[in-house]
Amino acid sequence: MPGSSRGLRHLAHALLWAYSLAFLLPLLWTLRSALLPEGLAYALPPAWGPWTLENFAQVLQGPLGRAFRNSLLVAGLVVALGLPLAAGQGYALARHRLGGEPLRFAVLATQMLPPIVLALPLFALFRALGLSGSLWALVLAYLAFALPFMAWLLLGFFQGLPRELLEAAYVDGASPYQAFFRVVLPLSAPGLFAAGVLGFLLSWNEFLFALLLSGRETQTVPVALSALVTQRGVLFAQVAAGVVLSVIPVALLARTVDRYLVEGLTLGAVK
Repeated sequence: MPGSSRGLRHLAHALLWAYSLAFLLPLLWTLRSALLPEGLAYALPPAWGPWTLENFAQVLQGPLGRAFRNSLLVAGLVVALGLPLAAGQGYALARHRLGGEPLRFAVLATQMLPPIVLALPLFALFRALGLSGSLWALVLAYLAFALPFMAWLLLGFFQGLPRELLEAAYVDGASPYQAFFRVVLPLSAPGLFAAGVLGFLLSWNEFLFALLLSGRETQTVPVALSALVTQRGVLFAQVAAGVVLSVIPVALLARTVDRYLVEGLTLGAVK
């Protein structure tokens, strides 16, 4: 019996290793392709050298380098503008029961429409406002979609705060606004950080609206990567280098807030 138990444990470990390698293989292959010259990136049999950083340099010096700056600016503005609005909305829903359960459902119900349904109306709206092709069109569009998710995430954090802390602040003479800024927000710092990262990721990875609403000088990373399909074919090594660069900030942010993100999505879900 001990031998069979040990054998099952080794088998389980082997299966987990195999699954992990299968999951990591596309990422490792992309990194390999990014470090090879363009002519060797898709050679058969696969080449494993010589290694070079030329693809990364070409990507950063070309339109994709500008696209990285645009994506950072757009995502940063979405977080800076959306986080205060989401905090106020989430707190009103959590503590003051504003609108009740129907309004809570309506907050997320706005996300049930497929993005393609809203793409053309948004394009026509921003074109009429003279914002088509500008970064502000992307910021406003992303803000409309990220705000409900950020508010719902913060709703769970606010519901998890002890009510006694607010009551103590009121007893000390604090107004509702002072209690919110001096008690609620400092205690909800992990939730605010997680909501900000969520808004950043939603803006960083979006493609459809960026394709329709951005211009030649305002392209974001997903659109710029798709533009590497040229008349000569797909610049596979440069695409791989761009993918590696675009994944780095996402991976770093997701790794730092995974625990807070799960906590925010689950707090308040079970009564």
